[in-house]
Amino acid sequence: MNWFFAACGAAKTGQRRKRRRDEENPVNHPLVIGYHLVWTVYGTWLPNDPRGSGSRTVESASLAELGNVHHGRKKIQPPRYEVREFYERAVELLRHPVLTFNDEDRATIGEAFATVIATERYTCYACAVMPDHVHILIRKHKHTVEEIAENLLHASKTRLIQAKRREPGHPIWVGGTPWGDFLDHPDDVRRVIGYIKRNPTKIGLPEQKWPFVLAYNNWPLHKGHSPNSPYARRLRELGRY
Repeated sequence: MNWFFAACGAAKTGQRRKRRRDEENPVNHPLVIGYHLVWTVYGTWLPNDPRGSGSRTVESASLAELGNVHHGRKKIQPPRYEVREFYERAVELLRHPVLTFNDEDRATIGEAFATVIATERYTCYACAVMPDHVHILIRKHKHTVEEIAENLLHASKTRLIQAKRREPGHPIWVGGTPWGDFLDHPDDVRRVIGYIKRNPTKIGLPEQKWPFVLAYNNWPLHKGHSPNSPYARRLRELGRY
């Protein structure tokens, strides 16, 4: 299930979509075992983005003139040239320039992630720091998904400023809550790991190998797991164990 970003600096914070498992009988779903989080650079996903967004309004009158807001990602996506033309017009209307990440920036963000993951004892199975967005897969933790995202966002922003890669007054990330997938089966975890690993190479960057990323061991159905764990019992009830 997903929730989406709010727009960058020009809209109210994003409104989290309820997961379907909260709207239906929870026994129809396995327990959540991981989170695929995604967030974008300031200025790269506006409320009235032609592809759709997590916003319902545009607070900036000038940006509102660029087009209507479509809440949620559109089922039929616009052609790339339409999105490109939209941002060519939008960039002139933003309060701050859009700054994407180069190799040094991405390395700095990776260092910040490594510190947070070690300090908070998160388990990370995949990560891709792209020029204009981030993908990261974190195993379920005692922290809420919102707390995990906030820790990573805050640490990376702080590290970029300390390294003089960004000015303190310049927004780095899109405001609001990141988009995310709630993963509830090892098959989903493996699928997302592959997707994240392929992200850099799809745009000509080398595959990223971060020291804080661990090989996935099929948790919580890893070798030696208890067949009577709450997760295994739920899967058995669903006929998926």
